[in-house]
Amino acid sequence: MTLSKLHRKAASYNLTPHENIQRWPVVFGRVGFCRSYVHKLILKGEFPQPIKLGQRASGWLESEIDAWLEERINSRTPVSKSRGETDHE
Repeated sequence: MTLSKLHRKAASYNLTPHENIQRWPVVFGRVGFCRSYVHKLILKGEFPQPIKLGQRASGWLESEIDAWLEERINSRTPVSKSRGETDHE
């Protein structure tokens, strides 16, 4: 049995790695900001742009959200110890 050209193309697409798109509930769960604050960050260029999926649907590339979170983690400043605290190993 042979696959038609269209089916072969679809089958090969499913075998190639592609990006996951996360919808708002997943993004919200990961970043913890309300939707309006995220949109303010988007307008300021401080959060990844959403991808329009349909007339009323958008999503974000998982890799871009991962990178954004990683950037936040890497930019944090270490907390200085208050007086009297010692290292406990």
